[in-house]
Amino acid sequence: MITKSKTESKQGMLENVMRQFNNAADIINLNTNIRKILSITNNELLIHFPVKMDNGDVEVFTGYRVQHNNALGPYKGGLRYHPTVDIDAAKALAMWMTWKTSLAGLPYGGAKGGIQIDPSKYSTAELERITRRFTYALGDNIGPEHDIPAPDVNTNSQTMAWIVDTYMSTKSPAERSKNQHVVTGKPLGSGGSEGRDRATGYGVFLNIKYWAEKKKVDLKNKRFIVQGFGNVGYWTAYFLENEGAKLVGVQDAYGSITNSDGIEVFKLYQYMQDNKGSIVGYTLAQAVDKDHFFELDCDICIPAALGNQITAENAAKIKAFLIAEGANGPTDVEGEEILLKNGVGIIPDILCNSGGVIGSYFEWLQNRNGELWQLEEVLAKLEKKMKEVFEKVYEKAENRDGDMRTAAYIIAIERIEKAYVQRGIFP
Repeated sequence: MITKSKTESKQGMLENVMRQFNNAADIINLNTNIRKILSITNNELLIHFPVKMDNGDVEVFTGYRVQHNNALGPYKGGLRYHPTVDIDAAKALAMWMTWKTSLAGLPYGGAKGGIQIDPSKYSTAELERITRRFTYALGDNIGPEHDIPAPDVNTNSQTMAWIVDTYMSTKSPAERSKNQHVVTGKPLGSGGSEGRDRATGYGVFLNIKYWAEKKKVDLKNKRFIVQGFGNVGYWTAYFLENEGAKLVGVQDAYGSITNSDGIEVFKLYQYMQDNKGSIVGYTLAQAVDKDHFFELDCDICIPAALGNQITAENAAKIKAFLIAEGANGPTDVEGEEILLKNGVGIIPDILCNSGGVIGSYFEWLQNRNGELWQLEEVLAKLEKKMKEVFEKVYEKAENRDGDMRTAAYIIAIERIEKAYVQRGIFP
């Protein structure tokens, strides 16, 4: 079970992203004025909105959208539905999006948001009304050339379909089709892109593969564990299994399981679909205590759930030689120091899980240009882009004799600094 107190999680995430940013900014001697701009967010929206429940009662929900920086292009970032969503969590995640889009060389800035809600407590009809009402309340604070949301924790293509339909309905009939790219991660029938569903997980897998090639590690029979078996965790495991690696442990919001002989990825996925989205009770694996999940004997550890999961409390017990961050901010600063001291490789989140936003960019482009790309074309473009970004980060880390996270931050921040230096500050 993935647990973290709400206060601890959000404070830790914001503190982590600021410490990571300041560390890289110190190394490159970032212009003081640009540091001031990048240390704060551009806009922070907090919205209270009422929704009628199935029983006729009205509940008031709190939604957030934080827009960190748009020096390189429109704001881009997910919407999550989770009890830990608040303004500080959204600020931290929006900053990570700025670094992620900059690192990937995309024409985007960073944003994030969501609703403070446990979606499992609401019916599909209620979630649709909540989503539509939140979209309407956001109004022109989002837009296809201004701020482009996407799926995140507990949201999916269906959520995006509701958003795009609601948003387009607020425009005049002649303008509606021009607004289809207000969100990405849509279903295929509603302007979505082939391959967007697996883009994040495929990107995580590719980063692991590239890292293994650099280190001359054969992925065949390597044992890996995944925290979070949603979209990212499942597709990462799927592609790793195809490469010959072996899934030996999984943790989700309900429990943790292990099998040293291997867990078949698709079999577990099918079981989860028939078990209300939970892996608990899977008979082809044994239950394991949630607090000891990261101690499982494995070669590769993939945290693909929430932030602040690997900390000073459990980092020293990790047996994996590689951490591939499928989630945003899963490793805190103290935990990372311990891992690096122990010689554990870390592929940082802003590189490792950037396949999602790259896939979103491809969907956005297709909508904008009225094009439809085939799955093979999307995956080939994604692979080319990921390889190019990985090579830059790896080379920078090697040249500096440092870690990959710092290298990734330096590349990301320098690109934004260059934009400010060239354009100046208005007025």
